[in-house]
Amino acid sequence: MEHYTMGLTLKVWRQKNTKAQGGFETYQVKDISSEMSFLEMFDVLNERLINEGKEPIAFDHDCREGICGMCSMHINGRAHGPWAGTTTCQLHMRAFKDGDTITVEPWRAEAFPVLKDLTVDRGAFDRIVEAGGYISVNTGNAVDANAIPIPKDKADAAFAAAACIGCGACVAACKNSSAMLFVSAKVSQLAQLPQGEPERATRALNMVAQMDKEGFGSCTNTGACEAECPKEISLTNIARLNREFIRAGFTYEK
Repeated sequence: MEHYTMGLTLKVWRQKNTKAQGGFETYQVKDISSEMSFLEMFDVLNERLINEGKEPIAFDHDCREGICGMCSMHINGRAHGPWAGTTTCQLHMRAFKDGDTITVEPWRAEAFPVLKDLTVDRGAFDRIVEAGGYISVNTGNAVDANAIPIPKDKADAAFAAAACIGCGACVAACKNSSAMLFVSAKVSQLAQLPQGEPERATRALNMVAQMDKEGFGSCTNTGACEAECPKEISLTNIARLNREFIRAGFTYEK
């Protein structure tokens, strides 16, 4: 793969805090390696801003290995940028060409208020998980992997749903700012396993109730969430969540 360097024009959203009026600021960067990640390119820009006595651009990051879900950036109108199935931290600069103009902004959703610049508060997701996305039954020590027989298709589907990293790209991509793909992934991974059976009904009801309380929009099945999800979580999970919710409404007794 050919290595090259490039110069870019960055239009970056800057906002001091949640209540401040934000706006785009333009920066020129040069000598950017095609093998850098998108966040490494931001590191270069921030080092320059610090050396110039200016405030660096705030953005979320942690593992930089595509599994923590922190690197939430809207790049040229797409969550996590132009590559499918890729987080921002795993997006490399070879996705762009010398002289390109790149617009970078935070997630846009009422339930994800901007904290500063490109950093948003995704605490709403944490509260949804706290409402039921867990198993509270004491199962004791870990047992052998084959001690509880689980059909392979169920195990595979649960694993695929569990791949959700909670980054919020589904919300950012949705015209309604719906969190249905996230919630359905968290419900699906437990609904298909015997460990999740004791709280199956309350889980679906409580997590959907918390999702609505947080102010996320409704799902209208346009599919933008699946298309932009860096872990390619399937829309079939939303269908499963709907079935779980309806089932719980008929069977759960307070």
